[in-house]
Amino acid sequence: MPEAGTLTEQTWTEITFRAGAAYDGQPGTAAAARRFADGFLAEAQTRHAVPVTAALAGTVRLVVSELVTNAAKYAPGPCLLDLELTVDDIRVTVWDTEARLPAPRSPDPARVGQHGLEIVLAVCRRYDIERHAGGKRVRAHLPLD
Repeated sequence: MPEAGTLTEQTWTEITFRAGAAYDGQPGTAAAARRFADGFLAEAQTRHAVPVTAALAGTVRLVVSELVTNAAKYAPGPCLLDLELTVDDIRVTVWDTEARLPAPRSPDPARVGQHGLEIVLAVCRRYDIERHAGGKRVRAHLPLD
């Protein structure tokens, strides 16, 4: 089960609100991460007056679900989820213990499964992948509008 995440305010000029949670990769990880994202969005709306539309909430949940599912499925260890609110986007970052970087595949409607990264790339403004000691970091930037 996930460890309790904490919602904390930061003083950076670019990031106005940040929250993080750790997950063990066991069954239920993606569902727990989606619930965490829902809490983050509710807090962003009530404390920071961010207009969270149903479409934005659905997109954030989708990206969180896809990235955390990939980490739980392919990485041999825990993963971390960071959510950040900036003046113009929401950043979804997942850290995991797999050093191999994911590669987007060409769209193929006949392929069953393995469309997660393809979906994330279709809905985000920017996407970054970086290898780090002990694993990698994957970040998607989602526009607020």
